[in-house]
Amino acid sequence: MSVLVLHYRGSIAATPYDRWVAEYGGDVLLLTAEEENLTPAAAGYRHAAAVPGYETGGRVEALCLDLAREHGVRHVVACQERDLERAAQLREILGLPGQRLDGVLPFRDKVLMKERFIAAGLPVAPYREIECAADLLAFAGEHGFPVVVKPRDSAGSVGLRILRSAGELETYLADELDLYGEHPPNLIAERFVPGPMCHVDGLVVGGRVVLAWPSQYLYSLSSFREDRGGRMDVTLDVDDPLTGRLVELTERALQALPGPRDFAFHAEIFHTPGDELVLCEIACRTGGASVRDVIRILFGVDPTESWVRAQLGLPLPAALTGTGSGRPRPARMTGQLVLMKRPGRVVSVPDGPPPFPWIEKYQVFVQPGQTMRAATFSADFLLTTLVSGPDRATCVARLRQVEAWFMDGLVLRDPALAQPHHTNA
Repeated sequence: MSVLVLHYRGSIAATPYDRWVAEYGGDVLLLTAEEENLTPAAAGYRHAAAVPGYETGGRVEALCLDLAREHGVRHVVACQERDLERAAQLREILGLPGQRLDGVLPFRDKVLMKERFIAAGLPVAPYREIECAADLLAFAGEHGFPVVVKPRDSAGSVGLRILRSAGELETYLADELDLYGEHPPNLIAERFVPGPMCHVDGLVVGGRVVLAWPSQYLYSLSSFREDRGGRMDVTLDVDDPLTGRLVELTERALQALPGPRDFAFHAEIFHTPGDELVLCEIACRTGGASVRDVIRILFGVDPTESWVRAQLGLPLPAALTGTGSGRPRPARMTGQLVLMKRPGRVVSVPDGPPPFPWIEKYQVFVQPGQTMRAATFSADFLLTTLVSGPDRATCVARLRQVEAWFMDGLVLRDPALAQPHHTNA
């Protein structure tokens, strides 16, 4: 009757699986990649271990099989992108319920995903699998610049590049594309789609979408390496003409993919200057950054907790158990601000939380005396905060107010300078 949880990285205290499934009645076992998760937060687990070489080694699989024999594992729970395929394969080996590998791969492999979308008549950007330099050169010659290049199974914008000219493509081929290494490039090229990116987050229970709401990124998803400005992400108003269109396209995309009966989803969709919607991709897991908190503010439920409980057949909040078209609608809007890490030694940060009543969450990831490096992936945060408001415009204004307040109190020492400096100077 045990539940085995795979949790690649991130705070266990913020994802208390043991409390989420306490009603299940069996032991909860935990495997993670990070030693810092083996803190008092792991006290509620019958077995908790950090596994060296978690992502690529075979020790996780071996430990899972040992734990299954010893503790009678009946469910494997995995809520992070890097764990989905592994968990699916373990379920197949152990004969356990839940998502199988053939239901994971079309969400993970962007080529398989786009093939499914095209077969269903859904709009996607032109793309090509990249196996050698000639493939990329031919694609750029056919579609022009910019060209988007990314791993076909990546997550968190890791490995994503936007090549804006023939010169950038030449540099990329010479310095970054490993054509002769141990593994093939595993890349996909896409034609660049102009316009903002929107996303739709929600939950499927029993094969039915029970929750879905759109938001819009007010920044470029690939900008975390260079852009030191605030990355804002704001929910769309109930009466925004885009709201219904984005949800409807997401539902069609979900129908084209072989999802399990219960899962959270995060869909990304371009909104072009010509008012067209173009699918980018969709993941069968909760969105990153503060999406869980956004859904809590909008609907009063945690999508990841509800996803886990649904897999185990545990009761869900009343907001998710309606029938027909009775999905919950938000009574207020929310937005999140993310500041990425940037090089420098932290001299000071603002003392205490922002003095505003509409702050819903505020977290600083550095402290005085710490030396930061430039962000290397899309969750390499300096600051995250959420605000609420009656509409989208109010949330945007409030996010800018918080950003100005924080930057005014952040002082860094540039290694190249003798004196500390305000980052907004």
